[in-house]
Amino acid sequence: MSTEVLPPVAPDVLAEAVEQLSARLRKKLDAAVAECAARAEPAADGSVSVPFGEEAVVTLRPGASGAVTGADQAVCTCLLAPRCLHRAAVLGASPIADGETVSGPPSEPLVGAAPVSLSEPLSEAGSVSPPGVSGTKDPGAEPGAVPSPGPGAAHGSDGIGTEDSQGPAPALTAAQVRAAGALWEAAAEALSAGVTAGGTVVQAELLRAAHTARLAGLPRAEAAALRVVRGLRAARERGQGQRLGDLTGAFRELLAGAAVLAAGSSAPGATGTTRRAYEQGGSLRVFGLCREPVLSATGYGGVTTHLLAPGGAFHTVSDVRPGGLSRARGAGSASVALGGAVLDHAGLARGGLRIVGATVSSDGRLGAGRGVSATPVRGVSWEEEPAAALFARPVHEAMAAVFDGDPLESEGAGAPLLGCDVEVIGAAGECLVVRVAGDGPVLRLRPAHPHPELPHAANLGRIARYPGLMLRVLGRPDPERAATLRPLAVGPVPGASDTLRLPEEWLGRADLGYDRLQGSHFPAVAERSVPVGPVGAAADPLADAPLWRVRRLLETGVAGGRRAVAEAGRGADTAALVAPLRRAGLGGAAQLAQALTVEADRRPRDAFGRLKDASADGYARAWLASAVHLAAAERSLVVASWS
Repeated sequence: MSTEVLPPVAPDVLAEAVEQLSARLRKKLDAAVAECAARAEPAADGSVSVPFGEEAVVTLRPGASGAVTGADQAVCTCLLAPRCLHRAAVLGASPIADGETVSGPPSEPLVGAAPVSLSEPLSEAGSVSPPGVSGTKDPGAEPGAVPSPGPGAAHGSDGIGTEDSQGPAPALTAAQVRAAGALWEAAAEALSAGVTAGGTVVQAELLRAAHTARLAGLPRAEAAALRVVRGLRAARERGQGQRLGDLTGAFRELLAGAAVLAAGSSAPGATGTTRRAYEQGGSLRVFGLCREPVLSATGYGGVTTHLLAPGGAFHTVSDVRPGGLSRARGAGSASVALGGAVLDHAGLARGGLRIVGATVSSDGRLGAGRGVSATPVRGVSWEEEPAAALFARPVHEAMAAVFDGDPLESEGAGAPLLGCDVEVIGAAGECLVVRVAGDGPVLRLRPAHPHPELPHAANLGRIARYPGLMLRVLGRPDPERAATLRPLAVGPVPGASDTLRLPEEWLGRADLGYDRLQGSHFPAVAERSVPVGPVGAAADPLADAPLWRVRRLLETGVAGGRRAVAEAGRGADTAALVAPLRRAGLGGAAQLAQALTVEADRRPRDAFGRLKDASADGYARAWLASAVHLAAAERSLVVASWS
C-alpha cells in the first residue's frame, strides 16, 4: 500500500475518527484502509481526494504545515459523515504526523537535525542501557526486578533516556502520571494483540494515549508511541526495510518509559522537550570531519556534516527537510545555512568555520539564529589536530568511554564518532571484515545506510577487493552488534605504502555516502587477479550465546501477540527454550522467559467461561522484564567484543 500521495495526519484526528465509528464499522476498518490508498488523487490546490465509488468522496485539505491537524480538514460527502467508514479509512491510510509538525515549526530551523536511519522516523527519543556483565555470565539473578509500571520498572536497561540537560528531575504532575498510566495500558493492549491483530483500531487507541501524553507535557513518551504505531503499520504492510527487531525495541522503550513515568518518578530529561533548547556558545572554531546522507522512513532527506572543535567536542550542521532519497543525494552539495557562511556541505566537510554568537544544543547541534555569523577557515586533514587525536586513542579505551558514559566522550552529537587504522581482511556477507592495526580486535564494517542508491555498500564492496589494504576509518559504533562499526568516511594511513591514493582536493578522506571510490584510488599492486572469496569473520558472541532464543520469543510475541507466546511455551517447546539457557549459566534469562510463557497462557475464567482478568497488564510486565534483561545481557556481550 502506497501512502506517498496522502498527507500526514495528526494522531488525535485519526483517534477521534476511529472512536466515532460503531462496533460494526470498526470490524470493516482494516479492509477499507488497505483499499483506499491506491485511489488517492492529488489536486492543484494541495488537497487530496479519495473516491469510494459513486456514494462518497473523502477530501483531505492539509494546513500550512502540510499535515491534517484538525477534524474539519478531512470531510466526506456521504450521509454518515463525519462518523463514516470512508473518512476513518482514509485517515487510517495516511502517514502519522510528527509532534513538531502538528505543533508548528521549531524555534530553530532544521539546521542540526539528528541523523536518522532508513528504519526510524525523525525523533528525539533515545534509550540508554546500563552496563551488564562481561562474557556470558547471567547479569540478572533476580528476574523480578523490572516488571511493573511501578518504582522498580523505572531503572531497567531501556528507560526513556537522558537526552536533555542534566540536573534534578522535576516532580511529575498528577496529569502526567495519569497520561503515562493510560499510555502504559494502551501499549500493553497493543503488545498483547501483536502485529497480526494490531490493526487501525488498536493503533488509534495508542495514538489517543500518545496525544494525551503530549498534552500533559510528555513529548518523549509520545514520540516512542508514534514509533510503535509506525512499526506496526510497516509490519502489517510488509514494508521494505521493516525489521521485527526494530519494532521489538520500540515496544521495549515505550513500555519502559511509560512504566517509570506512571510510577511518578523520572530521571532528568525523561519527559523530553517539544523544542530543542539552544544556548549561547560564544565564539567557536570548528573543523569538518565528514558528511553523511540523512534518510528517514517518514520521507525526510538531507545531509549532516560532522564537525570537531579544538577541545575535542563534536558538533553537527544539518539540512534535513521533506524530500526523501532525492534530497538526501542532492543536499551533499547544498549551501550551508549558518550565519551567512559561503560554503556548501561538501566544502564544510573538508573545511572549517569560525562562528561568532554560536548557538549550540545540548547534543552539539549548531543553530542558525539571527545573531550567528560564520566565516570559512582552512580545513585540517586527519593527520592534523584536532582530528589526529581521534585516531591516536586505542579502540578499546575509546569504546569503554562510550559504553561507560564518559562525559568527555558523550559530549557532542549523539554517539561519538570512532576513528581507527585498520587492515582489510575481506568480505563476509554484507560486511567488510577488518583488523584494527597493532593486533587490535577484528571489526565488522557495515554500511551506514543500506539503501542501494547511496554508495555506502558499493564503496565497502570495492574496498573488500583489496585484502591487506591499510585504511583509516571514521564511523559510528553500532551498540546492538558485536564489534561493529558503521563507517562514514575513510582515508589513507600516514606512512603506509599499501593504502588509498585520494585526490588532493579530497583533503585525505572520502565520504562513503557521497564520494565513489574508483580503481585509481587504490594501489595497483594490492589488487588480486582472482576475486577474493568469502572470509570467515571473528566469532560473534551474540550469535554464539543462546540468548537468541529469548530474542525470538520476544519477537514472536510482537508478531503474533500473546497467543503466539503461549503456544511457544507449551509442551516440549518450554524445555527447548529453558534448558540451553540454564546450561549456559543464564538462569535469570531462563526464569524470565519461562515466567513470560506462563503469564501469556494464564487466562482464568469464571463458571460461565468469562475471563476473570482481561487486562494485558501482567503479560506486559512479564514481557518487559524479559526484554530489559535481554538488552542488558546483549549489551554486556557487545562491550566485551571490543576488548
